[in-house]
Amino acid sequence: MVAVEEEDGGGAAVAVREFDGDRDRAAVERLESACEVGPSGGKVCLFTDLLGDPLCRVRHSPAYLMLVAEAAGGEEIVGVVRGCVKTVACGRGQLVSKVAYLLGLRVSPPHRRRGIGRKLVERMEEWFRRMGAEYAYVATEAGNEPSVRLFTARCGYAKFRTPSVLVHPVFRHDLAPPRRVDVVELAPREAELLYRCSFADVEFFPRDIDAVLSNSLSLGTFLALPEREAARWRGVEAFLAAPPESWAVASVWNCKDAFRLEVRGAPALLRAAARATRAADRAAPWLRIPSVPNLFEPFGMHFIYGLGGAGAAAPRMARALCRHAHNVARRAGARVVATEVGACDPLRAGVPHWPRLGAEDLWCIKRLADGYGDGALGDWTKAPPGASIFVDPREF
Repeated sequence: MVAVEEEDGGGAAVAVREFDGDRDRAAVERLESACEVGPSGGKVCLFTDLLGDPLCRVRHSPAYLMLVAEAAGGEEIVGVVRGCVKTVACGRGQLVSKVAYLLGLRVSPPHRRRGIGRKLVERMEEWFRRMGAEYAYVATEAGNEPSVRLFTARCGYAKFRTPSVLVHPVFRHDLAPPRRVDVVELAPREAELLYRCSFADVEFFPRDIDAVLSNSLSLGTFLALPEREAARWRGVEAFLAAPPESWAVASVWNCKDAFRLEVRGAPALLRAAARATRAADRAAPWLRIPSVPNLFEPFGMHFIYGLGGAGAAAPRMARALCRHAHNVARRAGARVVATEVGACDPLRAGVPHWPRLGAEDLWCIKRLADGYGDGALGDWTKAPPGASIFVDPREF
């Protein structure tokens, strides 16, 4: 996600260089604390706390880099950007491509509209090309017009995909699963086999899915099955050989131990109403009253990734997985559970969420490599969207 203002094209005297942890950490933390996520100018804004690790959103990727923009004289860090490179599926059979993801672009409010964001993007793209990336993509909120204009009008990106971030609060009580649905936890090796067999043609599915699943922040992979199928579970190989009519799978990532979020600027009345819902839920959990967690101080989040499935009842199976993920998050002290799904994903209907907490994303893409012909892949930037999309939790 990026948070920048549209730029007027005027140059600013800044030096762009690689992030130095010992030298820049404190300055980057101050910059991050001053920059909201998403469109600026609103009263209610979302801020991030990277828990002392500015690289937390890229360090688990195969290759990554962070750049800083330093004001003349080296007295102040006025901008940052992160980037990573990996190999992913293109959504066309077994075809893969080396892609770069640009994220965490921040420019301090007093230094916006001076071309600093574009300089950071251009320098990062130079590194992408040296790493052999064929495409670069970036995610921003669809309603963040200044950010969208920066990338599409000034940096040469094209609008590509429109997934939605769906967010559900974590209540003080567990959520009951749908009837006649059971959830089975898969071992990492089983999860890898299932994903490679079922997700090989899903856009942005990472070739190193084994590294994702074995990461310490990945809390497990869960398979939802009809009750009768779960009772005779014989392992993932038997499942793949004869899958049930409907099923769904999802994994959970612990963002809570990587970064925290905080909602600032909310009116006192909204805060009081949220406190009242929590008090009622705490006093009478058996009533299962929906409550608003305290999002007005730093809070943690769990992220559901790799959500997929098949069959007419797959959305119902997905709902069971989301409720299970909610209960995992409640025990871990996370206050929201989020996922991101494609605009046409059939499982979207099964994901419980509160619309006011989510966002409509816009992914923009740019071709970095030259020399494409009319081969099997051609120009991916012009390909129509598939039903599903894989959102890598390492960079969410």
